[in-house]
Amino acid sequence: MKKIAVIGSGGSGKSTFSALLGKELNLPVHHLDQLYWKPNWVKTPKEDWIKIQKGICDSECWIIDGNYQSTLDIRFEACDTVIFLDVNRYTCIYRALKRTFLSTKSQYLADGCDERFNIDFIKFLWEYPGNSKPVIMDKLNALKSKKRVIIARSGKQALRLCKSSQKVA
Repeated sequence: MKKIAVIGSGGSGKSTFSALLGKELNLPVHHLDQLYWKPNWVKTPKEDWIKIQKGICDSECWIIDGNYQSTLDIRFEACDTVIFLDVNRYTCIYRALKRTFLSTKSQYLADGCDERFNIDFIKFLWEYPGNSKPVIMDKLNALKSKKRVIIARSGKQALRLCKSSQKVA
C-alpha cells in the first residue's frame, strides 16, 4: 500500500484516520479540505483543483483523504488501495455538530476556515447513505478486481484491516 485514497461521509473520521495511517506506514498525507478551501471558505477553481490532485497522484506514494466526488476518479485511477469509512449517519452528524458547537477547529481544515453550523451540510450527512453511498459502492465494486478495497465501520477497524491485509500482501 503506497497510494491510498481514504473516503467516507463528512464526520466519518477520514482525516484523523489518514493521519494515523500515515504515521503507521510512513506515508505523506494530503487532506483535500486543506487544499480545496481558501480562507473564508472560498473554493479552488475546478481547473486548478484537477491539477492539484493530478500532481499529488503522480507522486511515488501518498494518502489522500477526502471525498470530492467530481474528482474521485482521478484518485481511484492512481491509487492501489481505497479505504471507505462507512460510518453511520448518526455518528457523522454527532461529530460534525460537536466540532461546530465546541468551536474546535479541525487541524485538517484550511487556514481561515473555521467550523460553522451549516444546515445544508447536516442535510448532506443525513442523506449521504441514500444519495452518495450508492454511487461510491458502485465505483468500489467496479474497482475490486483491480485495486485493494477496504470497507470499514470505523477508523480503528480500518487500521486493523490495513495491518492484516499488509501481512497477506
